Amino acid sequence: MDVRHSSDGPAVIRFRAAGVVLLLVHLLFVCWLTLRPLDVPWMTAANLQPFAGIRADLALGPAEASRRIGEALLLLAPLGVLLPMAGGRLLVSPWASLARTVAAGALISMAIELAQTGVPGQVVDVDSLLLNTAGVAVAHLLVVPLSRSRLRRGNRAGAGDLYRITNGTRPVRAESPQGATPTITRVGIAP
Repeated sequence: MDVRHSSDGPAVIRFRAAGVVLLLVHLLFVCWLTLRPLDVPWMTAANLQPFAGIRADLALGPAEASRRIGEALLLLAPLGVLLPMAGGRLLVSPWASLARTVAAGALISMAIELAQTGVPGQVVDVDSLLLNTAGVAVAHLLVVPLSRSRLRRGNRAGAGDLYRITNGTRPVRAESPQGATPTITRVGIAP
């Protein structure tokens, strides 16, 4: 069930706005890092064979392999948290959220890899696509389900949509300084 919390108040709106801003800042940083032209004397060929680059990294030794693989895992990992944060959904299936986030991370990684084909000094690598996507999935699994459960548990009074879904009614809002809005009782139609 998809529930948006944009009408719950300024705290939720600020949370989503912070997610969008942080997402944009991170994407700008990733684009600058991966799409800037490099002045190199030689370039390796593009890697279009899955796991060939990872095997080559592992052949360099454990320290160098962990550095290279770790960089690829961490490059887009914040998207695993920032994409759901920008979406602002509190009540959503964990599996649907994971699938949506991983798919978006894979598409962003693929767009970066395709954009690198026109950048001097940058090489397309299918393994970075796989590692970037795995990093998004791992970050999402480590942070988002726990955060959502804490927010649902700790924000019972402010979760208007959560209250409506569980009780089938509208939440009671605090009265305005002018008092409660008068209501007109319904009168049945005469026979």
